[in-house]
Amino acid sequence: MTWLRTYSRQDLRKDCIAGLVVAVMLVPQAMAYAMLAGLPPVVGLYASTVPLLAYACLGTSRQLAVGPVAIVSLLVADACAGRPSGTAVEATTITGRAAMLALLVGAIQIALGLCRAGFLLNFVSHAVVSGFTSAGAMMIGLSQFGHLLGVKLSGGNSVLALALDVVRNLSDTHLPTLAIGLGAVAIQLLARFKRWRFPVTLPIIAAAILLVWAFNLEEYGVRTVGEVSSGLPVWRLPDISWNGIRNLLPAAWMIVFIGTMESIAVVKWIATREKYRIDANREMLGLGLANVAGGLFSGYPVAGGFSRTAVNYQAGARTPLASVFTAALVLLTLLFLTPLFTHLPNAVLAAIILAAVIGLIDFKEARHLFKIKQADGWCFMVTFLVTLGFGMDKGLLVGIAFSLLLFVLRSARPGMTILGQVGEQEFRDIQRYPDAVTLPWLLILRFEASLYFANAGFVEDRIREMLVQRPEVRWILLDMSGVNDIDGVAVSMLTELMRDCAAADVQFACAGMKAGVRDVVRRAGWDDDLPGSRMFYPNLQQALAALPSH
Repeated sequence: MTWLRTYSRQDLRKDCIAGLVVAVMLVPQAMAYAMLAGLPPVVGLYASTVPLLAYACLGTSRQLAVGPVAIVSLLVADACAGRPSGTAVEATTITGRAAMLALLVGAIQIALGLCRAGFLLNFVSHAVVSGFTSAGAMMIGLSQFGHLLGVKLSGGNSVLALALDVVRNLSDTHLPTLAIGLGAVAIQLLARFKRWRFPVTLPIIAAAILLVWAFNLEEYGVRTVGEVSSGLPVWRLPDISWNGIRNLLPAAWMIVFIGTMESIAVVKWIATREKYRIDANREMLGLGLANVAGGLFSGYPVAGGFSRTAVNYQAGARTPLASVFTAALVLLTLLFLTPLFTHLPNAVLAAIILAAVIGLIDFKEARHLFKIKQADGWCFMVTFLVTLGFGMDKGLLVGIAFSLLLFVLRSARPGMTILGQVGEQEFRDIQRYPDAVTLPWLLILRFEASLYFANAGFVEDRIREMLVQRPEVRWILLDMSGVNDIDGVAVSMLTELMRDCAAADVQFACAGMKAGVRDVVRRAGWDDDLPGSRMFYPNLQQALAALPSH
């Protein structure tokens, strides 16, 4: 809380305004996302109170707006066995599972933060997250068509199943419900297109409630939220069992990865613009504490929402006190305003979700990735298609596995560039510079990656292949400036290769070797077994000047 030292009255005014703006946006969103998660709407409000206060105590971001988010809500729905049918027992059971899931997510995040394991998130590619989010957004949108059409969908674990379910029930569409839902979607999209600065969800909700109440539309089949519990969230420890933990653990890890990455991505974006430092491990601790608080106070897993954070930032939030004001306003809503939501149509909450997730479907990012590097584009597409076809859990796991496989393949086949001389002091890739001068007796190779056990065999095979193609070569000059590390297997490979080539009258020299690499090869005995002077030339120019000409 270093910001407290310089906190001013001007900051307080801005935080109050931002807190009010975000609260107006958060209340309907929280209820909508709770419905998406298969939970009573009030659970979304619970998740928008104590978790915000917890994050404000420990998080390093001054503008991050923590609370329920769409993708996490869908993961919660999948993990906690769908939507409550309306009976108290079933609703209570699902609510308890969601709270336990929040505790699990928080515990994992805190453990990772304490172990300073934030670097593990770097192994989840941005392309994978983007593909997963886009597919998840489509699944979220389709899952809300039941509320939008006024029909009951059986649901499904894939987009195809959801789409077929929607098509089968089209004939049962409840037209008044559809009209209300489409009207709410249209107004929100218009607001986005026109870039209206004030949140339109509150007036939409107010108008829908008045419409249902004035014309008694519930009697004509318009489904509403019904009674929303009032009062503050209370401390309640969920029923914790080993079987419950085992069943929820895969979903907990997915929420940790997706929720944490989304949160850290948005806080880094704002921190860069505002020129303050973000500690990823502290952020993990803050998010973990927020989720633990959510689990203990009848909530469900939360994360930093991009849209709300952007609104919080644009509204002038200066410190985490803006989130404290937001939480206070949500608490006031729980105390005094929940009876007003009794006549709120489910279609309007579905419309809020649809409008929010439209922006998450990002095919522009896929085109961008394919344009820059096709491997990243395929990571996006594989994750996207598997998530659509087989479900959220399989999509994320396959996406991560595919991205790691590509990483291993790239590292196992390091770049090896044949160099030629351009001018007196420069050496360039002969593929890019056809006019670069090469000598028939000399092969200059530059390694573009560190050398280790996984790529040692590839490097050896490529060098031997080059020697077969160029039998006149008598010297191989290795440019080691791009090698940051080398392991024992690679050193042994190079040693044996040098000895084999020496028997065939082909000698080796090395240039530009970094200190850490030089220490490793010296411990391997290169100073004793090989002519050490030619292994450690400072640069290619000096090496070339020292080598005997043929």
